[in-house]
Amino acid sequence: MEMTAAPPITVAVAVTEISQAGEARRVAVRLAANIGFDEGTRGEVAIIATELGTNLARYGRQGVLLMQALDLPTGPALDLLSIDRGPGIADLQAALQDGYSTGGTPGNGLGAVRRLSSDFDIFSTPDGTVVLARVRRRAPADPAGYDWGVISLPAPHETVCGDSWRIAQQDGGFAVMVADGLGHGPLAAEASGLAANVFAQHPFEDAAALIERAHPALKGSRGAAMAIATIGGTKVRYAGAGNIAGVLLGGERVRGLPSQNGTVGAQIRRVQALDYDWPARGRLIMHSDGLTTRWTLDAYPGLAARHPSIVAAVLWRDCARGRDDATIVVVVRKAAGPGHA
Repeated sequence: MEMTAAPPITVAVAVTEISQAGEARRVAVRLAANIGFDEGTRGEVAIIATELGTNLARYGRQGVLLMQALDLPTGPALDLLSIDRGPGIADLQAALQDGYSTGGTPGNGLGAVRRLSSDFDIFSTPDGTVVLARVRRRAPADPAGYDWGVISLPAPHETVCGDSWRIAQQDGGFAVMVADGLGHGPLAAEASGLAANVFAQHPFEDAAALIERAHPALKGSRGAAMAIATIGGTKVRYAGAGNIAGVLLGGERVRGLPSQNGTVGAQIRRVQALDYDWPARGRLIMHSDGLTTRWTLDAYPGLAARHPSIVAAVLWRDCARGRDDATIVVVVRKAAGPGHA
């Protein structure tokens, strides 16, 4: 059975003082209501947002609470990502104990956040802390066995993101697309959205054929960079046109996945898809040019083992150019299997 994720609703709230924590809570509850969470679950979301927001205001530098309402193939979910720039958590194990709170908040700290979340993860260094709390309406039934995370945010002073992304899953397979409309703002969003619509119709068609199919669909728009990766068994098939970066990490190797020159909807030559082996402990990272290409996970010991949403958030925090739309997609396999350790 094939399932495709719908685009998310993403809201970022800066939290540097307690009053902003209240605004973040209200946004989180509204997003939870929009995706059909019942009153009890909305109450749990309110506690999570309050705890994360209060921690950001009291202890973090340049804190942001990023909230994403996701219509996943496995059902609706709400991601809350707490992101700051230090000073880190001195005693992480103590901070994760249920009931531990140095600030006396009603939910009693990160332990309560972990208990109320369907999925929870944290990464903390002196340079900053990222916490993921994902709340699901029902237990997942993932047919493909993949974990993934996405950060997709507009350029400063823009209300819509000119990038688009989609994922699709089926038994044993996973496909992901990232598109970057030229420029930013509504016209860029229109172009990248057209590319996303083409992918969503036939996500497991050959990656090169899909990009060539998108080319006439984007005629008359600004055009877009576009890349697609399809994972199946021990192989990754990748094709791209324009400035979408793809990187396959695992084992001792870092392999760049090249995209050819061109703009979908304006001018491209015949697109070629290439096949790669999925490495042990493999990680696929794709991103638009709102993220510098000079990042490396070697700068963050232990980060590669964290949830993909944590990886995407750290890269966005530290490596976003800050003047363009930025989209980062990170994909891993959940459990050991062929080509995965």
